Parts: sequence; structure tokens; C-alpha cells
Amino acid sequence: MEKGKRIETAKTNSALYSLVEALRDKSLKITDERLSILDVLVKQTKPITIKELHQITGKQGCDLATIYRLFNLLEKHKLIQRTDFGDGIARFELLTADRAHHHHIICIYCSTVVKVDECFIESIQEEIANRSGFKSITHKLEFFGICPRCQKKE
Repeated sequence: MEKGKRIETAKTNSALYSLVEALRDKSLKITDERLSILDVLVKQTKPITIKELHQITGKQGCDLATIYRLFNLLEKHKLIQRTDFGDGIARFELLTADRAHHHHIICIYCSTVVKVDECFIESIQEEIANRSGFKSITHKLEFFGICPRCQKKE
């Protein structure tokens, strides 16, 4: 499918189209490979590894180098966030208006990931900023436990 038609198709997916527009606003190119990768990212409900993304997009001709380059670019422009669940494996997820700041709870047995929208840390973060004089403080917080399905196996 030619690029113009792929972008027109992207318009039917508002999340994907918003991401394409965010790239355009930053004067970044929209290639077929990038569209394929972005389409997969938009459909994810949990953070994804580069290897997992490559398994999906490799069938469409996206190589690992392209994925790494795009992820570095997206991370630089704060369009994706890198997360590590303590296993040394980098996972990524989109940072868009509908996917605002959140945390995760991860099952220590099966690695099921559940999004946690509540963030009680922000008030503590403000207090830390006021006391320390730091600005632009951010945080990452992940919870670990045993999911209901694994509890039944115990």
C-alpha cells in the first residue's frame, strides 16, 4: 500500500493518527515502517519489548535497527516511555493524552501486567521538590505481587 493511502487509513484510527500528527509537528518523517511500528504500539495494552514488537512487525519488513532508531527518536521526543520491571528487560509504551501517567502491578509468577491509574506519589513528589529545591522531578513506581490466577495454583 502506498504511503498516502496508509496515512489515510491511519485517520480511521484516531490514536494512530494523533501519533502521526505528533511526529509531523516535530518535523519527523512518516515512513511505511514507522507507520507499522506505531500501529502496533497504539494497539498495545501493556508495555512491549523491542523483541516482541519485532516479532509482530518483522513480517511487514521492519528490521531491528529501524525499531531501535524509532524508539530512540520517540523516547527523545517524550512520545514513549521506557519501563523495566526489575528483570533488566526494557519495555516501552506510548505517552499520549489518553495514556497519561500511570504505574503497573506485575505478577511475580506469570509476569501478567496490570495498569494502575492511581498515583499517590505526586503529592510526596511535590513535597520532596519543595524541600530539596529540585525541579522537574519525575518518578517510576512498579508494584509486584501474585495475580488471582496464580493464587489459585498455590
